[in-house]
Amino acid sequence: MVNTITKTTKSQEIFAAAQNLMPGGVSSPVRAFKSVGGQPIVFDRVKGAHIWDVDGNQYVDYVGTWGPAICGHAHPEVIAALHETLDKGTSFGAPCALENVLAQMVIDAVPSIEMVRFVNSGTEACMAVLRLMRAFTKRDKVIKFEGCYHGHADMFLVKAGSGVATLGLPDSPGVPKSVTSSTLTAPYNDLEAVKALFAENRDEIAGVILEPVVGNAGFITPDAGFLEGLREITQENGALLVFDEVMTGFRIAYGGAQEKFGVTPDLTTLGKIIGGGLPVGAYGGRRDIMSMVAPAGPMYQAGTLSGNPLAMTAGIKTLELLQKPGTYEYLDQITKKLIDGLLQVARETGHQVCGGQISGMFGMFFNAGPVHSYDDAKNSDTAKFGRYHRGMLERGIYLAPSQFEAGFTSIAHTEEDIEKTLAAARDVMSSL
Repeated sequence: MVNTITKTTKSQEIFAAAQNLMPGGVSSPVRAFKSVGGQPIVFDRVKGAHIWDVDGNQYVDYVGTWGPAICGHAHPEVIAALHETLDKGTSFGAPCALENVLAQMVIDAVPSIEMVRFVNSGTEACMAVLRLMRAFTKRDKVIKFEGCYHGHADMFLVKAGSGVATLGLPDSPGVPKSVTSSTLTAPYNDLEAVKALFAENRDEIAGVILEPVVGNAGFITPDAGFLEGLREITQENGALLVFDEVMTGFRIAYGGAQEKFGVTPDLTTLGKIIGGGLPVGAYGGRRDIMSMVAPAGPMYQAGTLSGNPLAMTAGIKTLELLQKPGTYEYLDQITKKLIDGLLQVARETGHQVCGGQISGMFGMFFNAGPVHSYDDAKNSDTAKFGRYHRGMLERGIYLAPSQFEAGFTSIAHTEEDIEKTLAAARDVMSSL
C-alpha cells in the first residue's frame, strides 16, 4: 500500500481566497482542476523532479511547468547564472548581447531557422508568425488542425485543444466570426482533408500551422508520411509550412521535431525550454521570410520585455546543459520506462489504455486506441482519468490535470521516481 497525502488544509484555504481575487482562482484555466475534480494543490517550492506544496507534502512532478523544466526545476547552474545576470538588471528594453548568444544557439540547432525574433510567450510567437505568413504570401487564409493549440489569440481558438478541450468550450465567446472566418481546420493526420481545403481555396491559403507532435489534445504522434505530405502540399500550392514547436522544440530532440522526423518547415515557433523557466517565446525561419519583420521589413511586431536578459540567460544555460552527451538518451530511457510501466499496470488491472512517448514527452489515454486525431482522443474515458488523477495526486504524483495534455519528464527524474510512480499507479488502478 502506498502512503497517501491527507492534509491539504493550507492549499484549500489559499485556493478558496484566490477564487474571490482571480477568475476561477487561477491565472490559467487548466490549473483549476475543473476537468479532474477536487481542488488544486498550491505550490510552495520546486527542486529537481519534485514539488512541495504549502502544506509540506512532496510530489514527483510530470508537468515540469508545462515543459520548460527539462533539466529539472531550479537547476543550480541556471540559478547561478540568473543571480549573476540579476545584479545587472532585470530588463533593458534595448539591445542585449545575450540575445545574440541565444539566437545563434537556436539557429545552430533548429534546421528551419536562419533568423529569429524573441518574444514573451508561445501565444505571442504564434500570433506573430500568423501575421508573417499572411504578409509574406499576401494571402489571408490559414489551415490549422483540430485539437492543436497555438495559444489563445482569437484566430486560433477554432477547434483548439488544451484548456479549451479540458473545459469543454466549443470555441470562445468574444471571438468575432469575422476573425476566425479565414481559419480553416482539418483533422490531424488527414492529408486528404488538407488537399481538399487547398482545392476549395485555390491561391487563398497562406500556409499550414501544426504541432508536429500534438501535446494539447493529449500525446498524438504524426502518422508515417503525414509531415512529409504537408511539406509537399504546401510547396505545390505556394503556401508556407509552420511547425509550432513551443512544446517539442529542444524536447523530443535538440533540434526539435523537424530534426527528429527530417522534415524542414518554412517557419517555426518556440517557447518553454528556450527560456529555461522564464517567460519567453520565439519565431524564426528562412531569411527571406524573416526579413519581412520590422524594422527590416514592413510587418510590424514589437515587445517591451522581448529578449530580456533574465530569460536569455536561463535559456542559454539550459541549452548548454542539454548539449551534454547522453542527455536525450537518458530522457528517452527514463520516459520509456515510465510509460511502458503505466500501460502495463493499467492493462494488468483491467483498463483499456493506449499511449506512448518520444524522448521526454509522453501521454496515456483511457481509450482502447489507437489515437490518431482529436476525435479519437475525445473517445477517452475522462471521468476515469479524473479519478486516476486524483488518486495519483493523493499518492504524491503530480500529473497534468487533463486527459488532453501531454506529460513531461526531465533529466532530474530518477529510477526511484519512476518506481514510486508505478507503485502509486498500481495502487490507484486497482481501485478505479
